[in-house]
Amino acid sequence: MMLSKLLSNDFPRSRWLAALLILLLLGLVFAPFIFPGVKALNVAAKVLVFIVLVASFDLLLGYTGIVSFAHTMFFGIGAYGIALASTHMGASWTALALGLLSSLALSFVLALLIGLFSLRVRAIFFAMITLAIASAFLTLASQLSDITGGEDGLSFKVPAILTSSFEFSDQPFLGASLDGRLLCYYLLLVTAIVLFLALLRIVNSPFGRVLQAIRENEFRAEAIGYRVVVYRTTSSIISALFACMAGAMLAVWLRYNGPDTSLSFEIMMDVLLIVVIGGMGTMYGSIIGAVLFLIAQSYLQDLLRIGSEATQSLPWLSALLSPDRWLLWLGVLFVLSVYYFPTGVVGKLRTSALLRGK
Repeated sequence: MMLSKLLSNDFPRSRWLAALLILLLLGLVFAPFIFPGVKALNVAAKVLVFIVLVASFDLLLGYTGIVSFAHTMFFGIGAYGIALASTHMGASWTALALGLLSSLALSFVLALLIGLFSLRVRAIFFAMITLAIASAFLTLASQLSDITGGEDGLSFKVPAILTSSFEFSDQPFLGASLDGRLLCYYLLLVTAIVLFLALLRIVNSPFGRVLQAIRENEFRAEAIGYRVVVYRTTSSIISALFACMAGAMLAVWLRYNGPDTSLSFEIMMDVLLIVVIGGMGTMYGSIIGAVLFLIAQSYLQDLLRIGSEATQSLPWLSALLSPDRWLLWLGVLFVLSVYYFPTGVVGKLRTSALLRGK
């Protein structure tokens, strides 16, 4: 009963999917101890951030049918809010709270304006408008060096209890240091779980059902009495606020923010790829897609380096497996995933479970 409420009655509907989600959850919970090391912990933390970011974008694309390229703008606003507040107010919880609240307020206003002025136009024109707005915001962040630090970005401090210098014990536990960095990771973990469950509740509420009706047939939803512009604008605002919180999570973890860190168009492309890999309109796809994509992105070069060294006797194969060609292989993996999982990993597993049930 409690699990049903937590998941908003939106169960995986596939044994394999349920097992995979449980495995990934346990992996994220125990990542600092199973995979000790700075790189592994950074990858796990980035996965948590992207789960929230991708799930918030899926609310737009998968559930409402809105294609927006301004999502990373709100992601960057959240990161810059934390960075600016911490830079000017020092390392304190007050600075973090004020930075988050300020960035949420700005995200709300911008999402409202974009929704009211742009959502009435056709999908392709709305996508182009959001792309232009996101590009303008990136340019501003790069050029206003007196405020944002320009291309160099801003480095700042967080409360001491969240840093590696704050040690809870002198003795490591299962290879992991019991320090503030570990506490910061688990703070991100709890935040990501809460935000994900909140998004899951939203898409399974009556409001979420209306969004799906608008996605399927906007004119029919309008005809039966739903104010489509209001619902689409509300969806954009909610999505922006969650993206803003994901940006704040990233800034707290990195203790740095710059244009390339949270506002680059590459991040937007990564989010789109993760949504497609995991499965649009599923929410659970954000978890699986984020884990698969970020692990491939982080460790593919290492695997290719091993493969290249192991095939030195075959120069052509060794050259093909060169770590410098990791983007090529990442593209190949994406094409294969789309070919074999056209509805995403979650969609494929759910369809297979449904067919077996019949």
